[in-house]
Amino acid sequence: MGLKQNLHKLKEKYKGTKMAPAFNAIHTFLYLPNETTHGGTHIKAADDLKRTMNIVIMALVPCLLFGMFNAGYQHNAAVNGFTEGMSFFSGDFWNMDNFLIGFVKILPLVIVSYVVGLVVEFIFAVIKGHEVEEGYLVTGMLVPLIVPIDLPLWMLTIAVIFGVVIGKEVFGGTGMNILNPALTIRAFLFFAYPTWMSGDKVWVADARELTGTADAISGETILGSLAQGKEVAYSTWDMFFGFIPGSVGETSTLLILLGALFLIFTKIGSWRIMLSAVVGALVMGFIFNQVVGFGWIGSGSKFYDLMSLDFWKHLLVGGFAFGAVYMATDPVSASQTNKGKWIYGFFIGFISIMIRVFNPAYPEGVMLAILLMNVFAPTIDHYVVQGNVKKRLKRAKVKTA
Repeated sequence: MGLKQNLHKLKEKYKGTKMAPAFNAIHTFLYLPNETTHGGTHIKAADDLKRTMNIVIMALVPCLLFGMFNAGYQHNAAVNGFTEGMSFFSGDFWNMDNFLIGFVKILPLVIVSYVVGLVVEFIFAVIKGHEVEEGYLVTGMLVPLIVPIDLPLWMLTIAVIFGVVIGKEVFGGTGMNILNPALTIRAFLFFAYPTWMSGDKVWVADARELTGTADAISGETILGSLAQGKEVAYSTWDMFFGFIPGSVGETSTLLILLGALFLIFTKIGSWRIMLSAVVGALVMGFIFNQVVGFGWIGSGSKFYDLMSLDFWKHLLVGGFAFGAVYMATDPVSASQTNKGKWIYGFFIGFISIMIRVFNPAYPEGVMLAILLMNVFAPTIDHYVVQGNVKKRLKRAKVKTA
């Protein structure tokens, strides 16, 4: 008897019990449901939750694979010196040694993220007696891509439990959460274990087991260097292609851009939020450039280097591009109205660059900006709807007059 038949028998055996959601989840994850509807009128559409989650994961896979190569490359570059003239098509970058180092360091992050998160989901499904939802499929992939490569697995475990329970389940589960769960997990890590989430020792794998070195390899991000008034050793093309230190999946603006186009083409991601976030970031960056240009901030200021960074380069460094494409567009925690999406996205971009410049202890702002706007998204939509209601009432009065 095959696995499908055994799972179906277990579903029938435990039907109506607390364990039913667990067996239903395993069965529907591996196979199509046996049940079919009969009679009546039904709406047929392809935009179900599982399809949405799978498409987002497909858009994230290139970032994951590139992150593995880049993790190994950054390690080898820190040990042996950077390779001059590196290009996206360079064999020195795409060699298996780079990939294996990144694979060994990143795969455990992915496994822990999924196993711990799904176990918590299963436990809550059994306790509450509802079906296991597919919402964590994307969160489980996002989390390893937005954390430093050497983050201890026990820290990630605690953070995932906190993020799933406090960030989602207490609100009622998938579709009911106020904050983006992946960013809730990252925020917990940032505030609970700040030394593991910032500084110049966490972004490049030290791989002590592989090299035998006693000290972590230094690999400061571009934003970290600018915040400390240091010169940046990376070209614009390095930033665009992703040959820079950073969180696992956030370095390659090129692949993030391709992922954005894929999500827009499949109508999963909101182009309004993405575009307005970019506009907001460019506006804030341009304002800072003008402040420096008029001499209102001198070169002796600790904010000078980040303020003087060309406004459009803010899109290429840090986690802004990744956050704007994969986090800000979360359909649950983002604004739902079209006008609200423009406002919501603009302020994410605007506030991200503001926090990035004025927070020298942690020169990045997209995480906090998105979480802040998650909280205000319902308020934005409320006033947009009320504004539409007032317009229609005015039209109705004019017609009846």
